[in-house]
Amino acid sequence: MTIRSALVPTPRAALLMAAAAPLALLVAVLVPARWTLAPLLGTLVLALIVIDALAAGALKSITIDLADDVEVGMEKPIGLIAVFAHGMRRAVDCALASDARLFPAGRALAALAQHSAQTWSGTVPLTAQRRGTGEIEQVWLRWTGPLGLGARQAVQPVERSVRVWPNVAPVRSPALQAFLRNSEMGLIARRIRGEGTMFEALAEFQPGMDKRRIDWKSSARHSHLYAKEYEAERNNQIVFAFDLGQAMCEPVDGQARIDRAITAALTTAYAALKSGDKVALFGFAARPLLFTPFASNPRHFHRLQVAAAGLDYLPQEPNFTLALATLAGQLKRRSMVVVFSDFTDPTSAELMIESIGRLTARHLVLFVTMQDQELAEIAGEDPAAVGQLAMAVSADGLLRQRALVLGKLRQIGVQVVEAPYAQIGTRLLDRYLAIKRRGAIG
Repeated sequence: MTIRSALVPTPRAALLMAAAAPLALLVAVLVPARWTLAPLLGTLVLALIVIDALAAGALKSITIDLADDVEVGMEKPIGLIAVFAHGMRRAVDCALASDARLFPAGRALAALAQHSAQTWSGTVPLTAQRRGTGEIEQVWLRWTGPLGLGARQAVQPVERSVRVWPNVAPVRSPALQAFLRNSEMGLIARRIRGEGTMFEALAEFQPGMDKRRIDWKSSARHSHLYAKEYEAERNNQIVFAFDLGQAMCEPVDGQARIDRAITAALTTAYAALKSGDKVALFGFAARPLLFTPFASNPRHFHRLQVAAAGLDYLPQEPNFTLALATLAGQLKRRSMVVVFSDFTDPTSAELMIESIGRLTARHLVLFVTMQDQELAEIAGEDPAAVGQLAMAVSADGLLRQRALVLGKLRQIGVQVVEAPYAQIGTRLLDRYLAIKRRGAIG
């Protein structure tokens, strides 16, 4: 059984027709008695187009190899195999139609290569731009005849859904797995002495120990210096709070800020679960949208990934006052709250500082933001014209306002993590491990 196709001319056929038109007009002017040659020439070109298209052969089948699950920002090629009944083909091209989650322009083009006499195959690179469920709707196939004048075109519905998940490639990286396996926060839960806040035992004081840990009463009783050893705390509560407003939906190097924030959060969440802490996700924009139950086991990491996949992109201004007040009311014990956000104007930043300040009275708060590298590049360029000078001055002013806001956050006790988007995950993980070693959460 073959797939129905339509005969269409190619750009080469259009050029041939355009070239034949002046020739036919010249014949009609110079040899009026032979004017019938002009339409005959046009008919001959049309016949060549039809014959060439028919020589391309009919399409028997087209197969699409498509994964059901992909991660945002990760390339996952789509395989296509076209099988023809007969004929000879000069080239075979395909196009896939989808929503904007999968292809930025809603479609993707690719050229197939000949695999055998009647089989052509190729791949379409797929790099999902946004989380959610995208759909491949249709596939178009066009193949030209041996002369390249005529072509046949077929369209076939696909209707395949593709689930786009958060990118957790750093979690699978051998470096992180080896670190968690070999570090003191490793895969095997064990008592960690020497750091933390929970008293574990007395040990003989050794050079290099913190003198503030000396137990003077016990040392006086035994006429020898003894120091207290502590066990690193476990079972801490960590909440990753995501601002889903319009500032976080802006792309950074082709990927939304919120997607890069989710990748950093899930990487740190995985390490936290491995070290015995509890993790929850909180999302908000104009109102609170998501607050997951606390996950306490590495086996529950997939639940966090599913919840993060459902966080939408919202063109709204975030309401920090309502969101953080709601979060504070839900937390019954001291927790580490990691806020992922960004700001564009001083007014909204002041409201954000005030709301986060109330949260620091009871909880340890980290504010995570990505450096605006575009502003830094504009401010650092040597201006060659007045317009560039004005842009550099404006960019420098925005960077100063940004530094002022982050300075105010530090003054009220908020720990700030600011880094380029490519380093935000490792910086956050390092900060979490440093806080964990100090036992500063509980």
